[in-house]
Amino acid sequence: GNVLCDGDSVTVVKALKVKGSPSGIKAGTKVRNIRLVDGVDGHDIDCRIEGFGAMQLKSTVVKKA
Repeated sequence: GNVLCDGDSVTVVKALKVKGSPSGIKAGTKVRNIRLVDGVDGHDIDCRIEGFGAMQLKSTVVKKA
């Protein structure tokens, strides 16, 4: 797919369960201003999702917006 860079906007492509949250994150949620990191367990994107706060995502569950 497309190469991601710091500051890009991405879209979540599948619904994600979130510990401590009854609803989770829906597919199609837009995430702005991502930061790429070297994640320990495959989580290589740091971001802040409106309504949820700071999170770490895997690049396999997002696509460039």
